[in-house]
Amino acid sequence: MRIKKVINNNILCVIDEKGSEMIVTGRGIGFGRKVGQFVDPGQVEKTYRMEDQKEQRRLRELVEQIPLEHLRLTEEMLCEIKTAIPQPLNESLLITLADHISFAIQRKEQGIEFKNPLTGSILCYYPTEYQLGKRCLALVQERCGVELNPDEAAFIALHIVNAELNTDMSEMYDITRFIDGAVEVVEYFYSDRPPFDRDSLEFSRFVVHLRYFAQRLFQDKLMPDSDDESDRMFRALIARNCKQHYKCARCVGEYVEKTWHKKLSEEELIYLTIHLKRIAGDTREPVR
Repeated sequence: MRIKKVINNNILCVIDEKGSEMIVTGRGIGFGRKVGQFVDPGQVEKTYRMEDQKEQRRLRELVEQIPLEHLRLTEEMLCEIKTAIPQPLNESLLITLADHISFAIQRKEQGIEFKNPLTGSILCYYPTEYQLGKRCLALVQERCGVELNPDEAAFIALHIVNAELNTDMSEMYDITRFIDGAVEVVEYFYSDRPPFDRDSLEFSRFVVHLRYFAQRLFQDKLMPDSDDESDRMFRALIARNCKQHYKCARCVGEYVEKTWHKKLSEEELIYLTIHLKRIAGDTREPVR
């Protein structure tokens, strides 16, 4: 490994034999070293490499700005997060979470705290990620002796969901706001029925559908309407046999068009209808 940049006494940016950049850390590994020199592998304690070159550059910039212990703390958090989340997570989570944790600790030391207006919604729609966020706060207190605002658990949860969906944070806020609005429309439509059990498996599945639905919406990747005859017949069958749920789906479509200025395809409305039927617990209108 040849040194590309000396970041500090304990961190180097290096180039390996294949020409790939990576970050290596080790006690005193950068002391007195210069660009172009080779690194003794025996001094390397930890290696950080991103598959995406853009993310690798972001990682290099990050380690220049935050304490190494914050990066190591984030690694510990990621181990617990990956144990609890079965699907692959975007590699950028190490960067975004380390940046957030380090900044949150700095803000706390300066007496600055942020409130998260979406905390209630995040707790409801992303319960697993929210609990992981709380665990991350506990690790910060255990390792750094810093007690962060409980709202930080919600911010961390969004970073985790963001890594699950491969989106960015601004889109995650829009997705959460979208779910809030869609659930409000649905609950109002079915207000003559018993309230939804937000801890139920059915509600959790519905939220997951809305999550991916919103992702398609904001990335302009809504499912198009197929011209296949069998597909058209299926859509017509669902609309006819699940009239009330289809009507509710159209109400959600009106909300989307009014609030987000996007028109839903019939295909999206039909899949939403099927999920509405499940969450409403309606067995009177079977899907055949």
